[in-house]
Amino acid sequence: MCVWEGETDMEQSKLDRINELARKSRAEGLTPEEAEEQQKLRSEYIASFRRSLQATLDTVYVENENGEPVKLQRKTPPLS
Repeated sequence: MCVWEGETDMEQSKLDRINELARKSRAEGLTPEEAEEQQKLRSEYIASFRRSLQATLDTVYVENENGEPVKLQRKTPPLS
């Protein structure tokens, strides 16, 4: 997993640590403590990415059949 700058609101030091742990994992493996830290940081990164994506989608409008802009709405799951 390689993380690029500017994708999320995470601190750069945490993104650097995610990448450092990923490289170490591939090269020599991680200790149980490092694996736990990696999982925690990845979860935090995913949550941050989702918040960022949601903020972007909140500003998206699409055109309806009449050419009018309509705010993008979240789909609701079908009822079973």
